[in-house]
Amino acid sequence: MQNLLGLYEKALPKDASWPERLNVARKLGFDFMEISIDESDERLARLDWSKAEKGQLRQAIEGSNIPLLSMCFSGHRKYPLGSRDPQVRRKSLELMDKAVNFAADLGIRVIQLAGYDVYYEEPGEDTRELFILGLRAAADMAARRQVMLGIEIMDTAFMNSIQKYLQYDRMIASPWLSVYPDIGNLSAWGNDVEAELEIGFSRIVGIHVKETRRVSATGAGQFRDVPFGQGEVDFVRIFRKLKQLHYAGPFVIEMWGDTLENPAAEILRSRQFVLEKMKEAGL
Repeated sequence: MQNLLGLYEKALPKDASWPERLNVARKLGFDFMEISIDESDERLARLDWSKAEKGQLRQAIEGSNIPLLSMCFSGHRKYPLGSRDPQVRRKSLELMDKAVNFAADLGIRVIQLAGYDVYYEEPGEDTRELFILGLRAAADMAARRQVMLGIEIMDTAFMNSIQKYLQYDRMIASPWLSVYPDIGNLSAWGNDVEAELEIGFSRIVGIHVKETRRVSATGAGQFRDVPFGQGEVDFVRIFRKLKQLHYAGPFVIEMWGDTLENPAAEILRSRQFVLEKMKEAGL
């Protein structure tokens, strides 16, 4: 059995149509795509699509034979669950409910949640407590539609390890709340990535594959736009650990095409790089 390998939507040009995106992903050898619902008005507006608009996307999925299996939902960056502003918190839950319904309608299995209590506000114990309340409500929404939530290990200290995620896992105690680690982010924070994957293994529903550079006493690290092979992630060691743990879930290559002259060529090179590291690790 081989793990499915998906492609993050933002690896492709922003102005591409969905049929174009899905067909490019198929031609480049991917098994599925991960849709992005970020904090931009344009992508948040997708959550209000009509039945006809969703139907057009379903037709594109069927025509390409490339499903959308996961959603990277970072709209909570602008409208965080832990905001001190009650109107922002209401908006965050409204968006969460729409995201769950959107996923259920399109056959998306997993919604990756950004592990932020707040992003543009100053964090504190109060924002953490509000985040917990919002996370409980989000898990209930997901349970009603049988859609899995997976918290991403992030580029900020609030949720920069699987150990930190497990604190919230125990608090919420929902089968519909899981973890979706980014091995690039885990590495950048200097975690023992193999140990992290082992302690949280039973809760992992997907893995982002990304290159990063480490946070240090003198530098903030680099969490995006690092070409594969030019960072500090020990992919072979991490993939070898996942093989030992019998990880059978999907991987998603996370990269951004908006700064690339030839996104398709770089995606193909990145896919080959990742597959070679997996093969070296025995996956």
